Amino acid sequence: MKQKLIIGLSLISLLIVIVFMAKDFFRGSNRSQTNPYEYKLDNLKHIDPELITYSEINQIKPGIINPIAIAIDGKDQIYVSGENKVVKYNSEGNQILTFDIDSSSYCINVNSSEEIYISMLDHIEVRNPDGTVKAVWEVINERAVITSIATTDEFVFAADAGNKIVYQYDLKGQIIKEIGKKDTLTGAPGFIIPSPYFDLLIGTQGKLWLVNPGRHAFENYDFNGNLISSWNRTSMLLEGFSGCCNPSHIALLSDGSYVTSEKGLERVKIHSPNGDFKTVVASPDSFEEGTSGLDLAVDSKDRIYVLDPVKKLIRIFEKK
Repeated sequence: MKQKLIIGLSLISLLIVIVFMAKDFFRGSNRSQTNPYEYKLDNLKHIDPELITYSEINQIKPGIINPIAIAIDGKDQIYVSGENKVVKYNSEGNQILTFDIDSSSYCINVNSSEEIYISMLDHIEVRNPDGTVKAVWEVINERAVITSIATTDEFVFAADAGNKIVYQYDLKGQIIKEIGKKDTLTGAPGFIIPSPYFDLLIGTQGKLWLVNPGRHAFENYDFNGNLISSWNRTSMLLEGFSGCCNPSHIALLSDGSYVTSEKGLERVKIHSPNGDFKTVVASPDSFEEGTSGLDLAVDSKDRIYVLDPVKKLIRIFEKK
């Protein structure tokens, strides 16, 4: 009998505790609907002005309906491609050439001979310096989305976001190697590319640098396809990159530092050769919300050119 009484009193006490806990919970819910753990992206869009060490010095409005890509050659001449057209400017920003193309061009590169390499989504087209057709290379396949091209005196490299691979071409347009497939022998981890942003460039040491955007990583390969080194910075803060696929575009400064642009958090930054954050070129406040596809180029004076596809401008930034 005594044992039953103890059990009964314990149950009553437990019920009283549950009632008070429930009342406290619902009373707290009524006081505020704010989730204290909710991550606010707006807080990251504000950047301390002291961290922004570049200023916008000029703009060029290209005569293209939808500008997509930008490149600068060894004479600081500026090339812009996009919907059905390529436009060329001299170093002062004056238009000196324009020519039509059959569809939209998703990236552009100019070699040391001023030959123009254009991505036509699933294949590359080569133009002479005057814009006339030199060669049309073979279509890769129906999945191909060529998003970046880099050239040397011997090779042409193309990043294919659709097939998640980099192709090494000879100068006649023949594919001689595929670089970056997951491979334990070469050390390549494989590319994670959730959306069509996949950039590459030739670094200061003549090696190939690729962005692995899903890993927020930079990967350095030799021309035999071997992974030499890599670094990654995953963070919502200025020190790194976040989201499904960032950085979306990269360019190279003369000291080997990388200029990077992002989508989601629309910002342009500079990272040192080993990946450490250095400074901000342009904050999210500089762009329309939702802007993506901020292609980048750098001239011989280390001025940074940002193609803003929403404002349809080439925006030129210089160190303060």
